[in-house]
Amino acid sequence: MISESLEDFKLDQDEKYKFKELSLVLDDEHLRFIKNTAFDLIRPHIEKGGTDAVRALNWLERIIKAIQPIRKNLSLKSAAYFSPGQACRDKIISLLNHAREKIDICVFTISDNNISQAILNAHQRGIDVTIISDNDKANDKGSDVSDLSAKGVNVIFDHSPHHMHHKFAIFDGQQLLNGSFNWTRSASTSNEENIIVTSETELVTAFENKFSALQDKFGSE
Repeated sequence: MISESLEDFKLDQDEKYKFKELSLVLDDEHLRFIKNTAFDLIRPHIEKGGTDAVRALNWLERIIKAIQPIRKNLSLKSAAYFSPGQACRDKIISLLNHAREKIDICVFTISDNNISQAILNAHQRGIDVTIISDNDKANDKGSDVSDLSAKGVNVIFDHSPHHMHHKFAIFDGQQLLNGSFNWTRSASTSNEENIIVTSETELVTAFENKFSALQDKFGSE
């Protein structure tokens, strides 16, 4: 599986999921074997230098990250947060601030300026941010989604007569945030809302797959 993945210097979602599964069932010795094998495979490309050397190193980094973080996450417990109050908003902002590579957001609307600023900050520090949101709600007074798009954040609208009513986000392909909480000011100040944050692999993968399906569905329009 490792050598096949290196052929195109990419680690697609299916391959990434398989490596995550391995990280859950293999002991440290076998995981070291996988890492050593990956190093051995890229060595010829490194010795040649050039573009392939850079691509091989990037591939190796993705392999290592696909294995190691998940094992650490086994000790993390899922956690619940509730509003009114700042608990939900603060957790969302914390996850946005600590993301290292990628943030996938699928929400009905965004009108909380503090959350919007944290999203913009992530984008500006080089994080790959994608937002899927409802096209009708983007026109509401106070909505920040179109403004984020204008500032360079990758925003995809559903362009559908029906509502895109999800409220979830995935951080670095490892943590899932999901719940009733709308990313709005009133959700923190007034509404009875909730979110759950979990690192459970099967749930993260299920929502990753849903996000990809929505991206394919609406991103091509």
